[in-house]
Amino acid sequence: MEQREIMQRVVGILTEALEMRRQARENPDGEIDNSGAVGAMLEEMLPPIEIPADATPIEVAAVVGQELGPVIEQITSAFALSFAQLAEVHDEGRTDVTSADVLRSIALHFENEEREDDE
Repeated sequence: MEQREIMQRVVGILTEALEMRRQARENPDGEIDNSGAVGAMLEEMLPPIEIPADATPIEVAAVVGQELGPVIEQITSAFALSFAQLAEVHDEGRTDVTSADVLRSIALHFENEEREDDE
């Protein structure tokens, strides 16, 4: 999965989190809809790992770190970038832009990047 796709998925997850938060505030005793987007992204991105039956705990940790490290780094970077952009708008004291607006802007940026790559 390319970084722009990861960013789009992360923005979707954050947008869903905003909606879940809104639902919880409007109906504190109600059930919150959860699409399972985080689990779906992880399932799609995390590679299968083969661990030898006789592997020591240190060897298991090394294999898991080697296989999952790059994917976890990509996902973490996407969440960190999204957070940084949201925090920047907050710290500027902007009241004309909502969190949803910022997330929409991030999604559009990466969607436009995808179009440019296709040309």
